[in-house]
Amino acid sequence: MSEAEATPLERLKPLVLVAVGGFTGAIARYAVAAALPGGFPWGTLAVNVAGSFALGVLLFEATLTGRLSSETRLVLGTGFLSSFTTYSTFAVQTAALSPRWAVANVAANYTLGFLAVVAGRSAVRSLAAPEVAG
Repeated sequence: MSEAEATPLERLKPLVLVAVGGFTGAIARYAVAAALPGGFPWGTLAVNVAGSFALGVLLFEATLTGRLSSETRLVLGTGFLSSFTTYSTFAVQTAALSPRWAVANVAANYTLGFLAVVAGRSAVRSLAAPEVAG
């Protein structure tokens, strides 16, 4: 079915999927931040690392196996994980820290975030069937 043949409801479906994922991701991020102690942006660090791991799993799974539907990628990748992780809040919180803690926060978010993506990718590769993992 082409875009021109789609009904208005079918054209709205991707937006609804992203909105549902984004709504739940934002709530989950708030819950994590509220559950962790203050004084340092632990909540933001936790969601960025966890979200990076999950995005590594999701995208590598989609690339490696091709088993994820476009709807799943919209809900989880574009909606949920985009709202769950927050590099804009990370930037604002880092600017409010003392220089020493700001450097530690930047190093922790980027280093742990990158390692989490690699860990997610490795997890998928180790769990995938050998003929799929290559």
